[in-house]
Amino acid sequence: MNTETSIVIRAPKEVIFESAADLSRWPAILPHYRYITYIERGVDRHIVKMAAHRTGIPIAWMSEQTIDRERLEIHFLHLRAFTKGMGVVWKFEDTPDGTLVRIVHVMNFRIPALAPIADRIIGEFFIDHVARKTLATFKIHLEGRAVSLSGA
Repeated sequence: MNTETSIVIRAPKEVIFESAADLSRWPAILPHYRYITYIERGVDRHIVKMAAHRTGIPIAWMSEQTIDRERLEIHFLHLRAFTKGMGVVWKFEDTPDGTLVRIVHVMNFRIPALAPIADRIIGEFFIDHVARKTLATFKIHLEGRAVSLSGA
């Protein structure tokens, strides 16, 4: 399973990167996130339990988050349950219209025969939906913040 979800946000990529990297603020910014609990906390590497809603359906997963400040990338590795082994990377790229923010999910299902079904249920129904909602909400939050910082 490979999914890519993207959006252009009119804010500096460093600001978007820092906001996205700070998981402790996600539940305050993203109403579809129920909670994020730090299991291990480091400087640029954390183990977290994350929980969100997908249109009223509660979902939760455990991830390792690695923040790559040199490349301005945020990496997640899912550690348990149905998405165990899934890699996620957030990438940030300057464009003439703003910053292109991309979330890429890559996973090889443990039972290959079930991959087409899992791809539709896990990939399309849950992952892509939550990723689209996350990016759209960050866009609203950060573009509103950019306007208020500029005094407009």
